[in-house]
This record gives sequence, C-alpha cells and structure tokens, in this order.
Amino acid sequence: MFVGGEEHELEPGTGVYLAPGESYEVENPGPEELLTVSAIAPQTNGATRVAGRRTVRLADQPLLTASGDREFRYLVTQEVGCRDMTQFYGVIAPGRAPDHSHVYDEVIYVLEGEGILHGDGAEKPVSAGSCVHLPPFFVHSLENSGGTPMRIVAVFHPAGDPASRAYEANE
Repeated sequence: MFVGGEEHELEPGTGVYLAPGESYEVENPGPEELLTVSAIAPQTNGATRVAGRRTVRLADQPLLTASGDREFRYLVTQEVGCRDMTQFYGVIAPGRAPDHSHVYDEVIYVLEGEGILHGDGAEKPVSAGSCVHLPPFFVHSLENSGGTPMRIVAVFHPAGDPASRAYEANE
C-alpha cells in the first residue's frame, strides 16, 4: 500500500488508518485474492495520525476476551490517531451469546464461518461476505451456528470497547 509517497506492507489481518483527505493505492502482487474492508465514520473528535504508525498487525495485538467464548484483538484505535471509531478482529466460538446491545453503531463483516443474527424478533443467516449494521441500543446476538470458529472484522462509532454492553440479558 502506498500513502503519501511511503510504502506500507500489508498481510492478512492488517488494520490501516487513513486520515480524512489522504489518498492511497493498493498493489496486490498476487496470486492470492486481496480482500479489503473499508469503513468511514464522521470525524467528530479530530483526526491525527501518530507519527510512524499507519498499520497494525493482528499478530502484534494482545488477545482479549469479550464475553464467554468470544475473543478479539484491537486493530485501528486511538493509538494510531483514529479517535472516532475502533476496528477489531473477533473470533466467535460455536454457540450463542446472551442478547445484548451497545451504545455505539457497529458494522460487522464476516470473514469466515456461518451463523445467525438474532434481533428485533427476527433471525437472519450470515456467512463469509455478510456485512451487518447494528444501530445503537439494538438488542441482538450473533450466533455461530457452525462447527468451527467464526471470524469477523468490525468497527464501531464512536470509539470504545467491544466488550462494553448497554444491556445484557441474564441467561
């Protein structure tokens, strides 16, 4: 990836922060397919990029627990200058978490696996390539209905902690 005349190496699981107005080019030397997932959020807290930090490698981030058998690693956060949203990579073990909601908008992109999004009295199937928007305070549960871990990349706005809950059902 090239930004401002500088080259930045990309690998699977790399998070990249681009400040408003920055242009970039991505080159894929192949032969593997390159998947990019992009999210844009309103800039309400000001954007500044931390000198020397533009990319975040998944392998360099500590593994954290959200709830139950759900783990995540932060990617793009305020540590690289992104003050308005948080990007994370999540792994969801087979099963269903309790219904819950968050105080932020969340967009989830399913990288691997299959499951069911429960919310508002409906059940909707999700699988690799699915993209879901969850508005603030929307009571939901993302169930992994498969036999292997579901892998997601997600962003939320405003920035914060993916383990935080506005509401969680007692189960």
